Amino acid sequence: MQGPRTLRGTLQFAIGAALFAAVPAAASAPEAQVITVPGFADFLVVDGKTVWATNRGRVERWSRKGKIAEVAMTKPCGAMAILDGALWVADCKEGTLNRIDTRTARITATITTGIANPTGELNVVAGAGSIWIASEAKGMIARVDPATNKVIASIPVAAETSYLAFGLGSLWSVSGPRQSLQRIDPETNAVVKTTALGREPGFLVAGEGAVWVQEQGDGTLARIDAATGDVSGRIKVGENLKWGDIDAGGGKVWLRTTDDQVFAVIDARSMAILARVGKASGSGALRYTAAGLWTTAHDQHTLSWWPSPAKIAN
Repeated sequence: MQGPRTLRGTLQFAIGAALFAAVPAAASAPEAQVITVPGFADFLVVDGKTVWATNRGRVERWSRKGKIAEVAMTKPCGAMAILDGALWVADCKEGTLNRIDTRTARITATITTGIANPTGELNVVAGAGSIWIASEAKGMIARVDPATNKVIASIPVAAETSYLAFGLGSLWSVSGPRQSLQRIDPETNAVVKTTALGREPGFLVAGEGAVWVQEQGDGTLARIDAATGDVSGRIKVGENLKWGDIDAGGGKVWLRTTDDQVFAVIDARSMAILARVGKASGSGALRYTAAGLWTTAHDQHTLSWWPSPAKIAN
């Protein structure tokens, strides 16, 4: 259960709520290019000028001109990673981590790791020369060496941990039910800091000088100081942030939302909401590049490209 807010936390929350109420939808955002993707296109990872997306029974590679490749899998799930010329993606039915050659679009290794959350709310991430995946619901993260395609460490963490991010020198993991963020030192494969969070924390990203966590049940975005591991700010974005996604880049945090708009843009320094873009389109994913933003809306069967992110939040 979340404890009472401090005075500082209460003021931060109140300011964030005021900003949430005051910011209108962005009317000047560049028009998106919408690509029809049959099936259930969901999680994304950027590969140069293209993007990989999970879909029902397959992962697909898309460019702005259309589909480039398709790889059959039983049940690809969760956010993916790219490392050493390979796409790394979980299979929630098989309980495996799959390695796909991005050049040939062929599976080159299948590693039995286990999947902590077989509903698909999870991340595969790359960092410190390894691939990381939450592998057991009791609280375990598997570290995989891409040189051998083998698990080289199993790291005990909070029970029901499934969300991961790598950045700012550490691996970061979130347990939604335990309302906690853990910092893991890749040198020792050990948890070195645990931080209490709000209701139903979910997807996170480490970048733009901090760790950013969706507190999905509260509709808030929490900023975590990477040096201390403490919450350093919080802003209200909506009634909730369930089933969305998050990324960081260009001095901003990008939030794929469900209820109020396609995505919201947060200034990483001031934590002000800079823009709310698009009409609500249900659940989906989001990935940032300097040239454009990719989003999916799986219930609408679309993949969208939003050009010129710097212009969106001006």
